[in-house]
Amino acid sequence: MAFDIVALKHLGRLARIGLDETDCAALGGELGPILALVDQLREADVEGVVPMAHPLALAQRMRPDEVTEKPDRDRLQRNAPQVRDGLYLVPRVINGA
Repeated sequence: MAFDIVALKHLGRLARIGLDETDCAALGGELGPILALVDQLREADVEGVVPMAHPLALAQRMRPDEVTEKPDRDRLQRNAPQVRDGLYLVPRVINGA
């Protein structure tokens, strides 16, 4: 599939990247083989093929959902810039006007 400069610049604008004439020429040459491969993949007969999430038939090992450590609020808040009554104090973001 061939791209003209107008289409490539439009794609660049959609991708939020600036493309000049040199970039468009190089990009057009690189996109052609990629899109040819995509077209080739579209021709593959996948009728009756079950989609899979992973190529290996492995079961996920599960572990019990147990609390293994208790949070120590005093230790965790030791490095906080400002703390009051066990709460982190942060700068006001929204002006209450």
